Amino acid sequence: PRSDCIAAEQLCLSDSTCNATYRILENCALAKTRFLPLDHDSRVRCLNAELDLGNSSLLHCKCHRRMKRQEHCLRVFWTVHSSMTDGYFNLETSPYENLANEEHWKTDYNKLAALLSGKDCSQLAGDATNPCLKATHVCNLSKKCVRLRTDYASICTKGAGSEDTCDRRKCHRGLRNFFEKVPEDFTKRILFCPCQDELCGERRRKTIVPDCSFQYNTKPNCLWLLDSCLEDHICKSRLADFQQNCQPADMSPDGCSQHNHAACLQAYMGMIGTPMTPNYVSNSSVEVSLWCTCESSGNQKEKCDQILGMFESNKCL
Repeated sequence: PRSDCIAAEQLCLSDSTCNATYRILENCALAKTRFLPLDHDSRVRCLNAELDLGNSSLLHCKCHRRMKRQEHCLRVFWTVHSSMTDGYFNLETSPYENLANEEHWKTDYNKLAALLSGKDCSQLAGDATNPCLKATHVCNLSKKCVRLRTDYASICTKGAGSEDTCDRRKCHRGLRNFFEKVPEDFTKRILFCPCQDELCGERRRKTIVPDCSFQYNTKPNCLWLLDSCLEDHICKSRLADFQQNCQPADMSPDGCSQHNHAACLQAYMGMIGTPMTPNYVSNSSVEVSLWCTCESSGNQKEKCDQILGMFESNKCL
């Protein structure tokens, strides 16, 4: 059975041969993180160390999106698979366990929604025309949903309207907490609520407090955004997951190579709260994008367009 990477690491460290191989890979991964160029011999040594792991449980381990010590688990995964990130940004494989293998929570969303519709309607004027408002009201009836939503909203709005800037890192952590710890019944409905008018669309676009989590004063180049993502184990992992599950396929009727829209939407939500946080581009459409530009990309314009295109013109998503 496939083990999680923390358990696999412990098993490896207790075996002297595996331990020695793993230490070589740690040095290889460290050099990559610091963008230190490896000479030919070092590259060969790194690749041989990866091959030496053979059928070790380390080579086949995965992580869970909602696990404790997730960052540690992902660090182990990328230590063992550091050769995957050579050159181009195609990360090939997701470090996360498949959606189907993760347990689904029984949630009380429908029960709370029914409770809500039984309440005095004058309290909830606008719910019928604004599904985003309704999803928020249902969230407010769940202790966990309202607590984690309030948490990130208060962090992400600090400094708004004054000269202080918000703490983007803390805001991102709060958003990741919300999307990881609250059941998807709640988070998906809040983020993907269907809108017929701009008022609803504005509420949907502002779900993630874009002034703090999404927008900078000026749009950075998308390659800069990618670099900051690849330096971060969580962002790099979410990007690999997104690339795997939202890979477009022109010949496929549904536009997806994996034919699994639920996994693609989950992977998209996983990008929120990372340096490559996406969002809706306006109040009147469901188009999404990264907050970045490909102007002044020089001879890397094609690569930059591909990064932006994963969100802007991805049929699967």
